Amino acid sequence: MATVKHTRPFAKFEWMIAWRYIRAKRAEGGVSVMTWISLIGVTLAVFALIATLAVRSGFRAEFIDTIVGANAHISVVQPGEVITEFEDMAERIITVEGVESVAPLVRGQSMAEGVTGRIALADIYGIGLEDLKQSDAIVQSERTIGDINDLPNGIALGSALAETLGLSLGDRVVVTTRGGAATPMGQSTRRNAYEVVYIFSTGRYQIDQVRAYLPFDVAQLVFNRDGVADELEVRLDDINRSEELKQIVANAAGPGMWAYSWQDRVGRFLRALTIEDNVMFIILSILVLVASMNIISGLIMLVKNKGRDVGILRTMGLTEGSILRVFFICGAGIGTIGTFFGVVLGCLFAIYIDQIFSLVNYVAGGGVWDPSIRGIYNVPAQLHLSDVIKAMSLSLGLSWIITIFPARRAARMNPVEALRYE
Repeated sequence: MATVKHTRPFAKFEWMIAWRYIRAKRAEGGVSVMTWISLIGVTLAVFALIATLAVRSGFRAEFIDTIVGANAHISVVQPGEVITEFEDMAERIITVEGVESVAPLVRGQSMAEGVTGRIALADIYGIGLEDLKQSDAIVQSERTIGDINDLPNGIALGSALAETLGLSLGDRVVVTTRGGAATPMGQSTRRNAYEVVYIFSTGRYQIDQVRAYLPFDVAQLVFNRDGVADELEVRLDDINRSEELKQIVANAAGPGMWAYSWQDRVGRFLRALTIEDNVMFIILSILVLVASMNIISGLIMLVKNKGRDVGILRTMGLTEGSILRVFFICGAGIGTIGTFFGVVLGCLFAIYIDQIFSLVNYVAGGGVWDPSIRGIYNVPAQLHLSDVIKAMSLSLGLSWIITIFPARRAARMNPVEALRYE
């Protein structure tokens, strides 16, 4: 009695048949055009998904870095009043585990006037030199001009504010504040001139167009804060612990003190970014699904064109499982190759995004990215392994799963019906 031999799944001949079907020309009953359309569609969909996720991650990181880098992680204030015992409070707060530094701060708004007569609103921060050096966004930017150590001799301006006023290093800026003596007509104004000794760029246009720094003792005189501070600027070892530590910091500061974190200031923007990220992922997932549907169209045409071949293979002894795997390899292979090229293109886009946009800006004649509108100076992108894995898993999962249905149809084809009219 003859024994029936079963071949192992995904045997070499199954791959050979599938490869022959994929590369077959239209005249041979193949669907090479549909193959290319499916391959390009999956590639572009995966590329778009990875590129979008990378840019969204870059925007989030850039937003947090610029906001946190130029501002306090936790701010301590006394509602409605100035802080008189700020030195004692700072000594108590610095003992809290996780607190890196504490700096007294004087804040006030003024009108700044440049040598050309241009006027702009300035948000002036009075802070000590060593405390200002703790702000990474202020001292570590590549676009800074001058020496931060010269702050005791003048004023530091944001790059956009300096540009608005037409100022550069060594120029003098006139600062007008409501810090003068009280008169029957109200509080008089005070005008002071300072030399521009440092121009910084935090990476966020909205900050750079209004922010200015004066030495702490000078700002106290300008804003009539002699011997007091408006708030305490607290920086942490880990910014993600700000919500956890803000109440502890407030308790350490003393009764009647209130603390709020950087997340309290920009939390709604972060939540909006999270919602946008989720919606964008869903929309682009639909794009990947649409691209994967092309694989079904191609496979259905392939099954129809190869009906005679399927009938012959079945009469030669191939099982339904072998036929299913042959057509599964055809569809899954297209999806896998398209996913691979999409991942490569998406990663290259994220890595070389600055060069790509520089080229686009050059070709377009400049002005493609306006920081005064966008809020930041370039298009950020951060490539995370988790984003790449999500994109790959989605594309491979969809292309492999939808391939099963036309492959099962081919496997269940009756060889007698397939060869009846041949």
